[in-house]
This record gives sequence, C-alpha cells and structure tokens, in this order.
Amino acid sequence: MRYSPEHKQETHDRIVKKASVRLREKGAHGIGVADLMKEAGLTHGGFYAHFDSREALVIEAFGYAMDRSMEHWRKLTGEAAPEKRLALVAESYLSTLHRDNPGHGCSIPALGAEIARESPKTRKAFAGKLDQMIEMMTDYVPNMPRKAARKQAIATLATMVGTMLLARIAGSNELSDEVLKAGRDSALDGVKREPKVPAVKKVKQG
Repeated sequence: MRYSPEHKQETHDRIVKKASVRLREKGAHGIGVADLMKEAGLTHGGFYAHFDSREALVIEAFGYAMDRSMEHWRKLTGEAAPEKRLALVAESYLSTLHRDNPGHGCSIPALGAEIARESPKTRKAFAGKLDQMIEMMTDYVPNMPRKAARKQAIATLATMVGTMLLARIAGSNELSDEVLKAGRDSALDGVKREPKVPAVKKVKQG
C-alpha cells in the first residue's frame, strides 16, 4: 500500500516527537530503535523508510526537543517587559515541575553528557541548536552591548543546566530542593546584576 507524502511526513514527525521524549527519559542509548518505533505505533522494519540511521533519528529528536524549549520560552516571555524575560526563563527552568519531568524538559541536562561522547556530526548538530538557544537568551538581556549580553546569557544558561543536573542527581527530596533554590537564586542574581558602566574621564576646561 502506497501512502501520500503528507502521510509519510506525519508519521515521520510522530516518530521524532515520541523519540525526543523517550531519549530524554532513558538517555541516548537507553532505548533501542525497535522500542522507539513501537512507541510510535510502527514496526521496526519501517524505520529505514524514514531515517538513514539511528544517528539521524537521534539528531532530529534532539533538535525537536531544543526547538520545543525555545518555543516554550517565547510563549512564556511574550507579554513580559524586556528586562524580566531572562528571569522568567530561569524561574521556569529551575522548577520542581521541570526537574520531575525530564521527558518533556530541556535536552541539555538530560542528554548533554552523552552528546559530548557522540560522533562529530551529532555534536555539531547539537552545538548549532545550543548556539541558537544562547542567541535567544542574549536577546533577553537588554541595555548591554551584544558581546556582554551573550556572556551573561551563557553564564545564566550554564547555571541553569548545572543546577538542573545536580537537582536530578539528588532526586526529589530536601537536598534536591536546596540545590534548585541555590541555583535559582544564583541565576536570578546574575540576571539582576547591573552592567558595569565604564567611568568617563573628566576633561579640564580652559
């Protein structure tokens, strides 16, 4: 039976969406192709009609997850004042809801360590999405030169990701909550810190 291109694309998208959740839950090597296809309601044999390799699916699934995170941030900050956007992202990110639902959260703390050991092709694709995320966060740092704003965005993201990773390692308990609060306070302090303005030298008159 031949399917329309539209049907094939819908199936392809469903596989990517399901895989993105399961990979964040189980890890890049914690679930096989057969199980991923089963999650999407398809047979293992149909996999290569949609992807050249498992790596191709992993790259698409990571990209999908990163795109969803950025889409969530756009919705979250859409009505907010420019100076409050980065703080809103940090507060939402460093929450117990995000900690306890890795399958629907950011893929960096869920899969970052594994990605660092993947092929150059996979790392390059992930790095490209990471740069997009940094650029988006840079846009949320107003009243700063672009270079300084990007530095602030990277520092904030690094604090958010590291905090989430430690909080998940600690589990859902007092230590985990303590880690989340400390990371959230640190991230928000960084966001609120006023940029240093270079002193203007006084010029003698006359």
